[in-house]
Amino acid sequence: MAPLDKNTWAPWRAKLRAAYVDYQAPRTDAPPFDLAKVVDHLNDVLPDDAIVTNGAGNYTIWLHRYYRYRKLGTQIAPKSGSMGYGPPAAIAAQLRHPERRVVCFAGDGCFMMASQDFATAVQHQLPIIVVIVNDAMYGSIRMHQKLNYPGRPSGTDLLNPDFAALARTYGAHGESINQHDQFPGAFERAMLAEMPAVIEIRVDGKQLTPDRKLPLS
Repeated sequence: MAPLDKNTWAPWRAKLRAAYVDYQAPRTDAPPFDLAKVVDHLNDVLPDDAIVTNGAGNYTIWLHRYYRYRKLGTQIAPKSGSMGYGPPAAIAAQLRHPERRVVCFAGDGCFMMASQDFATAVQHQLPIIVVIVNDAMYGSIRMHQKLNYPGRPSGTDLLNPDFAALARTYGAHGESINQHDQFPGAFERAMLAEMPAVIEIRVDGKQLTPDRKLPLS
């Protein structure tokens, strides 16, 4: 059998690659706190073997859209939409691979479902970095409420603690930011701390996804 001509697929691959690059391009209508810039900074500074974990919620859309996984075995995420999955997954990954950088993305509601596990990271002095996307609500559930029951939100507002202060009470590193251009400095300080760290990023709760805002029609 004659070998396949790999050039047959070249235009198809080029078209898909162009669509992927365009999908990751900066948005002209991005919100003042552009979470895409946070994720893009991680693309720049994390090593290829860094492990990134996450739970479930709308905040993961930015991570999955903009982060570029460069090696196998670098993404740990739930298949069934399990909230609270990210922090314990990060702890397990850091215990298994102490030589690798481990970063956890968590929503505020997501983190609160497993916040007690942060004590384990402190007990074992695991240098995980937890980036908490705080929009003061269950954003994904609120989105579906607005779509299916407009004007009738129920049980999706959250009254959160000061997550950075919570980390510091454990003896860990913790800080909060309100602008995306503050993230590079905060992330560098978290890495240099060489201990468990929380970076709370306070975002606009109306920005549900990179291209969808409340109120939804």
